[in-house]
Amino acid sequence: MSWGNRSSSVSIFFSKIKCGDCSGWYGSKVWHSTDKYRRVIWQCNHKFDGEEKCTTPHLDEGTVKQLFIKALNILCKERDIIISVFEEIKDTAFQTEALEAEAVVLTGEINTVADLIQKCVDENARVAQEQIEYGKRYDALVWRFDAAKSKLDETQETITRRQAQKQMMENFMEALRSLLEQVKIFDEDTWYALCDYITVYSKDDI
Repeated sequence: MSWGNRSSSVSIFFSKIKCGDCSGWYGSKVWHSTDKYRRVIWQCNHKFDGEEKCTTPHLDEGTVKQLFIKALNILCKERDIIISVFEEIKDTAFQTEALEAEAVVLTGEINTVADLIQKCVDENARVAQEQIEYGKRYDALVWRFDAAKSKLDETQETITRRQAQKQMMENFMEALRSLLEQVKIFDEDTWYALCDYITVYSKDDI
């Protein structure tokens, strides 16, 4: 499986381990960098910031991998149920047809109001009129334009987010279907496909 290009210079655990105390990310630290006991560990980047220090433990990379394998094997036991539920809800949970129709209406509203604003400005330039009344009419049109534009931006953002979520979940299900009944070996592609991030609360609660 291939899940996109990833730079080999960036650890697979970067932005993947979150501290349950402060919600900050774990970063890598090298212990015993100059001797035979050298190893890389991960701990909260804010562990020693301020007066209230995070109590979450550090993890070595082997532990993270084993935790992920353990989670996968739990997931495998529920695979059929998870896939079945996803197939039932995906068409409604991620549908964008109504939002796309709303975006078309809002785009039409924006174009209409933009024309009205331009006509308002042109009329004011050609015909002498009370400027206070002109200002009120102009401001009302601008407010109407801005409101429609703001709503359109929000609608388009929701469409994009739902489409991205659907693709992410489809990738998740594809990876889930490909898992063996019993996972024994850590696989980077599976890690990227199935893990958003892990949260560390304590040594026994991850």
